[in-house]
Amino acid sequence: MEEQSITNSQVIAFQPDLPNVASRRMKRAKGVSGQIKTSKKNRILDLFKSGVTDIGELAKSADTKPSYVASVLQTAGLITGYFDLYTTTALDQNLYSRFFRNALSYKTVELARESVARIARLYEYFERLGDRAGQHHAEVLALIGRNRARFSGKKEEARLFEDWLFNHWNSKTEEPQLKQAV
Repeated sequence: MEEQSITNSQVIAFQPDLPNVASRRMKRAKGVSGQIKTSKKNRILDLFKSGVTDIGELAKSADTKPSYVASVLQTAGLITGYFDLYTTTALDQNLYSRFFRNALSYKTVELARESVARIARLYEYFERLGDRAGQHHAEVLALIGRNRARFSGKKEEARLFEDWLFNHWNSKTEEPQLKQAV
């Protein structure tokens, strides 16, 4: 078998806008009325840059959820510090976030089990320190894991988080005693 050498004159340069490719893209991007549709992401970015900064208003204008708007804006580096059920745990929310960074996983039952175990260990660590805020962060993260898994259709994974929360809350029978008024 003989090797072939390719010269620069034989290489076809990358041409991203070949006519047939571009026309197919345009057909897919056109709406019912024939006008070119703007993606939700681009609409959000354009509105934000034009001065609309309220996440709720942007979500309504782009016909999407506030979580998606925040994700788009954070990824573009336009906002920081927005957190809700669907924002990543890789971003620091507070001082405790670094302990829990990337601790949440429910892709498989085994990953969810490992995630619950890590959350439980961190909860116990903060309990030994008497750090109620750290304990609370662990509980919130477990609840987020349960909800994300549940709304993703991962029932078994959601049950693992739910079981930890249920057993954890029900095993803590010590309640602070309120002083009786005399």
